[in-house]
Amino acid sequence: MRVLFAVAEASPLVKTGGLGEVAAALPAALKKLDIDVRIIMPKYSAIPEEIRKEIKHLAHFYVPLAWRKQYCGLGELDWEGLKYYLLDNEYYFKRDHLYGYYDEAERFAFFCLAALESLAHLGGFRPDIVHCNDWHTALIPLLLKAYYGAGPFNNIKTVLTIHNLQYQGIFPREVLGDILGLGDEYFTADKIEFYGAVNYLKAGLVYADCLTTVSPTYAQEIQGPYFGERLDGILRAKKDRLYGILNGIDYRKYNPQTDPHIFVNYRGSLYKKEENKLKLQSLLGLPVLRGVPLLGVISRLVDQKGLDLLAPVLEEMLTMDLQVVVLGTGEKRYEEMFAYFASKYPQKLAARLTFDVELAHRIYAGADLFLMPSRFEPCGLSQMIAMRYGTIPVVRETGGLKDTVIPYNQYTGEGNGFSFANYNAHELLFTVQRAVKIYREEKAVWKGLVEKALKSDFSQDKSAQKYVEVYKTILPVEGTRIILL
Repeated sequence: MRVLFAVAEASPLVKTGGLGEVAAALPAALKKLDIDVRIIMPKYSAIPEEIRKEIKHLAHFYVPLAWRKQYCGLGELDWEGLKYYLLDNEYYFKRDHLYGYYDEAERFAFFCLAALESLAHLGGFRPDIVHCNDWHTALIPLLLKAYYGAGPFNNIKTVLTIHNLQYQGIFPREVLGDILGLGDEYFTADKIEFYGAVNYLKAGLVYADCLTTVSPTYAQEIQGPYFGERLDGILRAKKDRLYGILNGIDYRKYNPQTDPHIFVNYRGSLYKKEENKLKLQSLLGLPVLRGVPLLGVISRLVDQKGLDLLAPVLEEMLTMDLQVVVLGTGEKRYEEMFAYFASKYPQKLAARLTFDVELAHRIYAGADLFLMPSRFEPCGLSQMIAMRYGTIPVVRETGGLKDTVIPYNQYTGEGNGFSFANYNAHELLFTVQRAVKIYREEKAVWKGLVEKALKSDFSQDKSAQKYVEVYKTILPVEGTRIILL
């Protein structure tokens, strides 16, 4: 199989969240299965200079964007064992940030069309499957059929992975003709019309040959109205071609034995793990105490992450004999909430309202508990990373959290964490209280939980195997070649 993973972001070139993590880890895992993996993405100005200088010019061409013809340079990069193709247009991609501009509809329509135009310039690399990720590339299945269906790429199949259904790329109706160059026959309820607007993600749902999402539970959840984001009807209609494949994490990057960011490397030693905790407490200005449970939060500070549940019970939680460390940025009200409680309880809560990779790794290694009470979580990577470091997650039972965290059962001894079902603040508080009680009073149980967490397998290798199985459902048995976009 030949695979090109084209996506809006990929670590280590650029990353804003979980999408960027997966876009690096999954191709690396696919490559280990002897698949020829390539990644295609925009050439953002945010790509570090030490990487940019290694990009080699491969070709240039012009992209038809309705009445426009826009230049696109195609660069090639070999980096950390993977091959990347970079689509270069400074007007669209030489900006301070990756997302959030007034012309997002035009920027990512250009990206989708440029990715398709580039297929004629990749030498002997010819795809059988284009794998799209989220709304940024979800136009590709539609544009492939509308503009390239009768050409040399007419046999290409498409797969769309939904990383977060909440983000859909919804734009005014005028986008259909003025940017995409498509006629009104596409502006119908069974195609890309969405409550009077154009919906890029819906285009992918309608026209892709196969759909995947990032956990089995989320695949079921989004077929109902609560999690379906007004697209549940079409997802139910496509349920026979919708697969939930749990994301994995990069075990080379997140490895307590070799991680250069943490204070003390360790494998299964609880003593060395606790040394990380003591040094983390000292770094954050918290009292340096062995027996006090340290609870970590690394998150975007937004409602989705369950912070509206935490808000009414945080002060009661801080009256307990525990410590909390928070790392993240987001909505002003939550930043102000954590700053307030950090000033009121300086011996109990340390808040770092920033983005800090090194501190994140140190929290994963030094915390005893990791809190993720999300309202919804398509997959979630943080709970897997935490367990990789022997830190026990406390989560709500939704999406990938439900698929990865098995609640501790005091009667059977099963479980690798703690969870609660209902979106209720006092259920969250009760679950934290229970976890802290076991940490303090049942040392053998706690040691067993840590050992199970450390042995959990959330590597991307298992995910890659399942993706290959999905590809085979839409490809001919012989002569398969794949491009992931």
